[in-house]
Amino acid sequence: TEEGMIENAEKMGNYFLEGLRSIRSNIVKDVRGRGLMLAIELEPEAGGARQYCYGLKERGLLAKDTHEHTIRLAPPLVITKDQVEWAVSEIEKTIT
Repeated sequence: TEEGMIENAEKMGNYFLEGLRSIRSNIVKDVRGRGLMLAIELEPEAGGARQYCYGLKERGLLAKDTHEHTIRLAPPLVITKDQVEWAVSEIEKTIT
């Protein structure tokens, strides 16, 4: 149901944000989000977000670079906890 998707988006969005914030990397400047609209802002010395988006694509995860230094994530509203955990793991491997 639509209501279930909205609840899931909030719950999984918070879980995803928590996972992203647990990643220890000296190139991550900030992590933010609302629901499942998430962003990882990189330090300028990281060399731009696009290369990391390509790296994520090779691992099976689609992300969009925006404002040069930001990786934007917008997973489906029906994402599961297991999928969030997999995504956080792949993001961590890509940016560390």
